[in-house]
Amino acid sequence: MTSITLQMAQRGIITIPKSLRESYDLQPGDTFTLLDLGGVFVLNPRRSEIDTIADRLAAQWTEDGATLGSMLEALRQERDGDGR
Repeated sequence: MTSITLQMAQRGIITIPKSLRESYDLQPGDTFTLLDLGGVFVLNPRRSEIDTIADRLAAQWTEDGATLGSMLEALRQERDGDGR
């Protein structure tokens, strides 16, 4: 594991060192996912899998006609022990 110290410039800009940009073929305009794990930041040069999974679940639930109300009711039933 490598530790690199970075300094934030005006407007919150942080420069990724050239060696890392070249190693991972990072280009201007690439997007990143920044996860805040309670003050520990993880910068990932791809879309979070969490977003992908959430999008897939939302699409399936919409297709199945599920609503927030129906999901909450199912959770209540499961919690109360009468999950049919």
